[in-house]
Amino acid sequence: MAEKSIIIIGAGIAGLSTGCYGQMNGYRTRIFEMDTKPGGLCTSWKRKGYTIDGCLHWLVGSGPESPFYHFWEELSAVQGRRVINHKEFIRIEGKGGKVFIIHADINRLEQHMKELAPEDKDVIEEFIKGVRTCTHFDMPMEKAPELYSPIDGLKMIFKMFPFLRFMRKWGRISTRDFAKRFKNPFLREVFPLAFDLPDFPMIAMLMTLAWLHQKTAGYPVGGSLKFSKTIERRYLDLGGEVSYKSPVAKILVENNNAVGVRLADGTEHRSDIVISAADGHTTIFDMLEGKYINDKIQGYYDQLPLFPPLIHIALGVARSFDELPHLVAGINYPLDEPVTIAGQEWKRLGVHIYNFDPSLAPAGKTVLKVMLNSDYEYWKKLKQDPERYKAEKEQIADKVIALLDRRFPGLAAQVEMCDVATPMTWERYTGNWQGSYEGWLISTKTLRMRMSKTLPGLDSFYMVGQWVEPGGGLPPAAMSGRNVTQIICKQDRRPFVTTTP
Repeated sequence: MAEKSIIIIGAGIAGLSTGCYGQMNGYRTRIFEMDTKPGGLCTSWKRKGYTIDGCLHWLVGSGPESPFYHFWEELSAVQGRRVINHKEFIRIEGKGGKVFIIHADINRLEQHMKELAPEDKDVIEEFIKGVRTCTHFDMPMEKAPELYSPIDGLKMIFKMFPFLRFMRKWGRISTRDFAKRFKNPFLREVFPLAFDLPDFPMIAMLMTLAWLHQKTAGYPVGGSLKFSKTIERRYLDLGGEVSYKSPVAKILVENNNAVGVRLADGTEHRSDIVISAADGHTTIFDMLEGKYINDKIQGYYDQLPLFPPLIHIALGVARSFDELPHLVAGINYPLDEPVTIAGQEWKRLGVHIYNFDPSLAPAGKTVLKVMLNSDYEYWKKLKQDPERYKAEKEQIADKVIALLDRRFPGLAAQVEMCDVATPMTWERYTGNWQGSYEGWLISTKTLRMRMSKTLPGLDSFYMVGQWVEPGGGLPPAAMSGRNVTQIICKQDRRPFVTTTP
């Protein structure tokens, strides 16, 4: 069989994964990427001797106990990499010295919660039992769901049957609604702040805590760009080709078949198959001019909520923070009085303290990061006036430093580096629609959604990544590349094969 060619748009984790599995299965692949480096949203950048991480806090599948581990092995992402398994997920502070600690160890978490709120013993035990149940829960992932036969479906139902009632129960309730069941006012207030999204499903919280307990959601030392570059190296070693600074403007279509791409510089490149791992909105409405949609797809972009875009404030601080524990999601603490930042009021501040990764800062120094949800239109309007845009970023940095200084006295004088990224930064570097960092927002409504990786009426074309995987995240992005390659192999009547270096 003649070697088929595949063009992949975007060198994020989904694009690199697609390229790796394409190369493993005898396809000739080439990735076109708008940025100068791999990773897309999974990236880091340097400022004044500090490395600022823009993505990874924990990696699902970081430990051999996870079924996802061997997929990361296939992409050469975990071999020889030091992974830190934190003992604590987050510390949420209240007034008067009260602290809710989400321990990674389930037994320690149960004990701590009962010490905080003995009156909520029954609700706490129900919650902890949910986390324990998730430690026995593994989704079959070897085969792309799109390729399931009726027999595969029956096998899946049989395997999942013991968990169906459990999934229904915990998938329908949000962390905010569950928190209302606590009698203890402090626990009722702080419990939903661990995953502070409007309709975050309890099942997602239970699963995350189960992975942390099992040590399969650790932090890869070195951060996000190093992680992405490892997968890029795997792709290049497999014979793949990647072109940076090569933004795609149009997907070429002939007789309703995707036949290649036209870059922003006007050059055209042909292939047998085109796969977009780029922004979904740009792909569908710009690169394909909105010609291949139906009401369902239009509805996604009209109605589905997005992960809100971020203001991302990173500080390089001449301080070690040795006295603080290593925390996955940092410290969340109340402010003395509400503060307005970029038009929004904040009563609390969350800060990530990278005192556990020495590779990100010079010896004895630390990177701190504050992420605040923001409004895309606010920043889009502001960007039209470069001076006002710059002044707003500086004002936000000053406010955040002052707020952190109250929690960590003396910090303001120790700041050596300050970097502020806005939703416009995300849009500029990744093309992500409305600056959203993770696509479709995970909620009790989107949790069970399945999105097609093809578009109606268009052949030889697929989409991968967070715009076809509601809830986003690195594992679904990588998995979508693997699954689409399986689908292509099935159509070409060739066995799907993988290798592990």
